[in-house]
Amino acid sequence: MPDIAVIEDPGTAASALDPRRSRLLAALAEEPASAAGLAARLGLPRQQLGHHLRALQDQGLVVEVAHRAHGGLTERVLAASADAYVVSPAALGAAGADPDRVSDRLSAGYLLALAARAVREVGGLARGAAQAGRRLPTLAVDADVRFASPADRAAFADDLAQAVRTLAARYHDEAAPDGRTYRVVVLSHPAPTRRDRP
Repeated sequence: MPDIAVIEDPGTAASALDPRRSRLLAALAEEPASAAGLAARLGLPRQQLGHHLRALQDQGLVVEVAHRAHGGLTERVLAASADAYVVSPAALGAAGADPDRVSDRLSAGYLLALAARAVREVGGLARGAAQAGRRLPTLAVDADVRFASPADRAAFADDLAQAVRTLAARYHDEAAPDGRTYRVVVLSHPAPTRRDRP
């Protein structure tokens, strides 16, 4: 089971975003269960779950992992197809975020569009790599920096931009016959405080 699955199909996204179904997905990612076991664990009527579980299974979000006999009947044991899910902007078609359509490169909208593009591109590449039985080579850097002043923040941004330009110039080889271009995106935003979180 993958750690994170990227949902690109609009129907799959709609199914996963239904509040009842997302609750079922979260529970099945935690621990596989039969419909009856899931109903007991979540305190929901068993009859309500069948329809939602079938819809999730039809979209590939839930998979059958075992059968077990129970009182003369055979119960299907289900699990989420991934530990967690991310909806790609590709699920929104032309309405999905695209950094090429954002003119203000210093705006929060541009940052969000870059992050959305990363979800769309890496999701597709990861799926292709998994189908080919390969790992996708990636690099991620995540750090928190507490600035004493806006001037320090601006100086840090200048230094970081210069460091990225220097590294890109040092390692970029346009003529490498077997080379592969990698996209490097550096994002920065204020870390949410406790009161910013819902």
